[in-house]
Amino acid sequence: MPHLPLASFRPPFWGLRHSRGLPRFHSVSTQSEPHGSPISRRNREAKQKRLREKQATLEAEIAGESKSPAESIKAWRPKEVVLYEIPTKPGEKKDVSGPLPPAYSPRYVEAAWYPWWVREGFFKPEYQARLPQATGETFSMCIPPPNVTGSLHIGHALTVAIQDALVRWHRMRGDQVLWVPGSDHAGIATQAVVEKQLWKERGVRRHELSREAFLREVWQWKEAKGGEICEQLRALGASLDWDRECFTMDVGSSVAVTEAFVRLYKAGLLYRNRQLVNWSCALRSAISDIEVENRPLPGHTQLRLPGCPTPVSFGLLFSVAFPVDG
Repeated sequence: MPHLPLASFRPPFWGLRHSRGLPRFHSVSTQSEPHGSPISRRNREAKQKRLREKQATLEAEIAGESKSPAESIKAWRPKEVVLYEIPTKPGEKKDVSGPLPPAYSPRYVEAAWYPWWVREGFFKPEYQARLPQATGETFSMCIPPPNVTGSLHIGHALTVAIQDALVRWHRMRGDQVLWVPGSDHAGIATQAVVEKQLWKERGVRRHELSREAFLREVWQWKEAKGGEICEQLRALGASLDWDRECFTMDVGSSVAVTEAFVRLYKAGLLYRNRQLVNWSCALRSAISDIEVENRPLPGHTQLRLPGCPTPVSFGLLFSVAFPVDG
């Protein structure tokens, strides 16, 4: 009687064919039937067929991967921007009866909603007071006013998103919520920006204009940049009460600042003193510490300053001795 092996294995991976980069599979026999029996032969043939099919699939995949990067990279095509084109008047509710775009389109989803929210008064504290779940509690907050020196950046967007989440949560609780929008005049920073614009566009310096003429230029800048900032806040979906928008140089704000200044002065918290200040040669004005860039000097250094034709020496100490009579 011939010897019947319990299991006969041949290595499944005989080796990598370097020319094709593929493993070669070999048959495995685990049958206990005698060699040459019909069952053993059929099993071996079925396994070999499956291995050949798998080998062919892997070869096809590697053949596709062996293409050059230039051939395998698909040509970039700009994505189609789907817009909301259903005629809707500003403040009317959005028509959502039409089919949605095949892929998410922010412009399509965001269109027409914000003007309707504002018209319905959803962002006003009076609206929450009329709701059945009103708690009678209040939550008020003022947006940190962005400077009118430019546009909003990612830091503004982060702050607005966090505050918007807070005020919307309080609205869902039934609280009366007031979120006040506004912008800041930014003082010296805005003055510097307007001066640069005047010099770039007209070649005119601030001192060549009267005080009234320069203030008109500053207010024109504020109207242009302030409006742009408000549009950016609306685009972010910030649930602000726009009927209460304020500016730090408005009459009401200026009166409040003057009143606070007088009270602090009378309390002895504001006073005059003699001390070193930061003088800007370009602005010809004293500026705050926050507007100054500190630069350590290793020693005697020549620096160029705006308005000075030659470099100015810094980092020197002079000892001066004046003769004293008598």
